[in-house]
Amino acid sequence: MTLTNSQFDSIQREYDAAQLKNRQLLEKRRQEVFARCPAYEEAASEVASLSVRFGKRMLAETMTAAQDGQSAQETQSAEEVTSAEAYHEALSALSQKKERLLLEAGFPADYLEPLYDCADCQDTGFAHGRRCRCFEQKIINLLYSQSNLQKLIATENFSSLSYAYYQGEDLENFRKAVETSLSFIKHFSDDCRNLLFFGAVGTGKSFLSGCIAKEILDRGFSVVYFSASALFNLLSRYSFEAGSKEMLYKTYEDLYNCDLVIVDDLGTELSNSFTNSQFFTFLNERQLAGKSVIISTNLSLEELKIRYSERIFSRLTGNFTFRKLSGPDIRTCRNI
Repeated sequence: MTLTNSQFDSIQREYDAAQLKNRQLLEKRRQEVFARCPAYEEAASEVASLSVRFGKRMLAETMTAAQDGQSAQETQSAEEVTSAEAYHEALSALSQKKERLLLEAGFPADYLEPLYDCADCQDTGFAHGRRCRCFEQKIINLLYSQSNLQKLIATENFSSLSYAYYQGEDLENFRKAVETSLSFIKHFSDDCRNLLFFGAVGTGKSFLSGCIAKEILDRGFSVVYFSASALFNLLSRYSFEAGSKEMLYKTYEDLYNCDLVIVDDLGTELSNSFTNSQFFTFLNERQLAGKSVIISTNLSLEELKIRYSERIFSRLTGNFTFRKLSGPDIRTCRNI
């Protein structure tokens, strides 16, 4: 998935916060060590002083060589090599001294090593020239938080799928719907498909939508879930409430730009000429953009046609795969 600027900035702020937190924690540890072991602070100062002296000497020698018209390689005398070796030997001795002082003071040897939430990318988000695995995970976490689906897919996912509540034709319908759902997931990245689950209350329509949503989110695609009433309420407020337009802009943009929109319980919203017009525009814009939609409804096909006009019904039948679910209300069966 291509992140929007706001999504990328949101993740980058997490890395900035992690870096600041770890710098503060490291400084707190450093002050703790200095307070308990003044000799360590002296050794740390010696390291800094030694590095400064060596750096100044190398700079002076390089400048002298440049003034004499010699290259840096030509000026690398035996004395300079000896000087570098002596510097590294002194640095090594001081490092060993610092480690010993830490241990004697009761601290782990690596107590003052740099701290990172992710050692692979050192809290930058990138490792080996590409996004770190932690960055990819942050994308998924962000998409989950923006999808309105956390509670739904916590229980409604393929790990809890069961055929036990279906028999005969109902079972065949459910099997076909599951197969279609799996195919939808498999081909999601290379083929724009749309699904419409219809049938009686409690037969698994929202369940399968949740199953699909979790798999799509786990692959790093963006998913946004709306109940039909919430969707048309958003469209109405965005169109008619000037004061709400800026506040709703991000959600409105997601509606048209995210990879998958799920509309649950179509037919429960207040239906009028405005909602029908907005529904047609929504379907049309998503189709033109090559973005997928999943719809679930308790309405029959005939009821859909009557409620949403011939034009919308034609758009649905032409661009959506329909799957009927039938059988008992599973929610009721589970509570018996």
